[in-house]
Amino acid sequence: MENTENQKIGKTQIAIIGGGFGGIAMAIRLLQNSIQDFTILEKANDFGGTWRENRYPGAACDVQSHMYSLSFAPKTDWTKRYAEAPEIFDYIQGLISEFKLAQYARLQCEVLSAVYLEDECQWQLTLNDQSTLIAQYVIFASGPLHVPQIPHISGIENFKGKVFHSSQWDHDYDLHGKTVASIGTGGSAIQYIPEIAPQTERLYVFQRTAAWVIPRDERLYKDLEKKLFAKFDWFRKLHRARLYWSNESRVVPIVKPLTMKYAQKLAEVFIRYQVKDKTIAKKLTPDYIMGCKRILVSNKYFPAFNRKNVELVTDGIQELTADSIITQDGKIRKIDCLIYGTGFITDPRIYLKSFNCTGLNGLELKDAWKDGAESFYGISTKGFPNLFQLLGPNTVLAHNSVVFMIESQVEYILQMMDLVARTHSQAIAVKGHVQDQFNQQVQTMMGGTVWQSGCVSWYQQDGGKNFALWPTYTWKYWLNTKKLNPADYLLLTKSKGTRAA
Repeated sequence: MENTENQKIGKTQIAIIGGGFGGIAMAIRLLQNSIQDFTILEKANDFGGTWRENRYPGAACDVQSHMYSLSFAPKTDWTKRYAEAPEIFDYIQGLISEFKLAQYARLQCEVLSAVYLEDECQWQLTLNDQSTLIAQYVIFASGPLHVPQIPHISGIENFKGKVFHSSQWDHDYDLHGKTVASIGTGGSAIQYIPEIAPQTERLYVFQRTAAWVIPRDERLYKDLEKKLFAKFDWFRKLHRARLYWSNESRVVPIVKPLTMKYAQKLAEVFIRYQVKDKTIAKKLTPDYIMGCKRILVSNKYFPAFNRKNVELVTDGIQELTADSIITQDGKIRKIDCLIYGTGFITDPRIYLKSFNCTGLNGLELKDAWKDGAESFYGISTKGFPNLFQLLGPNTVLAHNSVVFMIESQVEYILQMMDLVARTHSQAIAVKGHVQDQFNQQVQTMMGGTVWQSGCVSWYQQDGGKNFALWPTYTWKYWLNTKKLNPADYLLLTKSKGTRAA
């Protein structure tokens, strides 16, 4: 189909933006519900999302393998308790093959803009190949961790050495014998630092804020266990349930920070036990309550600082020269390579700033979120009918598996589409006051948690509002989204008619 300007126009009932865990989960459940009229739009050349991008040395998941897999498409032969990136990526590729998802995908296809056509109750997507896609439903499944956070450093344009971000790791660059500066001590950095330390001549680890790091269960699954998981599904489910509820117990010190002090004491002992130099151990010990920022998991990070070729640098960076990095104390360190272990931009107001998404009455999503991203259960946003999101505002987790949240959201989206079909409507929109009341409740629950105890984290926007995390137990989220309440929504028709659901 072509318009008068020879611009290609395609149609699909459901457009899924993103081919990571969320998009794959949505696609599989659509197929399992006999819905095949959907298209996965992926800007990269392959599926995988986070696990396609993050292939740095030591990349691994900090959620247990059996909890970081889809309950309706499980993997029974995970090699270890916490899977590493290659195995997770292989699992994803296996899902693509098993469910034949490639035939529903358009790879290297980036969505440049989305406009809601009110008269038609449809979305018009403009793509990077200059084509247009018309869809009844649009599902954002791009995830919150896909745009690298790269800080500006004075003089970076003068540096002649190698520079890359952890999510854009240059595997062709040989670190052996090189002097390397690594900036950041977040979730990625603590994984690759121990791996590259033995290779480098010298490794400078630049730390702005120390991170709480706890031990990692590195046990392998025995062959017998894997056989039992494969033969007896109840055995796998029992194991998964045990992991789930052990993770859920971590909410208690989060919502009652006074109890966190006991876990914090153990974490302090862990640091002192693993780091021989008391001065370095002190610098590696955070000065904020544990859990206020993301708690990290590693057995290898702290011991890396026992190596003679690894130096922890806590002075701020002043500038870069052609071959050196200079700290604010005036010290000059010559380096061959600079690695950003600085994580990702998580505020959707920033990473969506170049993406125009226009809803009812010409409302731009970035304007709707100018004071902070808000939605209803992280799925629907007022003013944007038939636009759904996976892992939207306030649904990321700090204690359990986001895959559990994704699955709950996928099932809820299926209910919304079913309601539209059953009522012979064309679109569904959350009521404004419903979303507002929900977000007031979320922020009320957020008060008194460890996340609001005074530190600044990526969970927060400027001003301190936590836009990212779900503030309580995930079973409560599952229970609240298990059955859609039609009264929370308006149903729309092509004749611009609106009625309560």
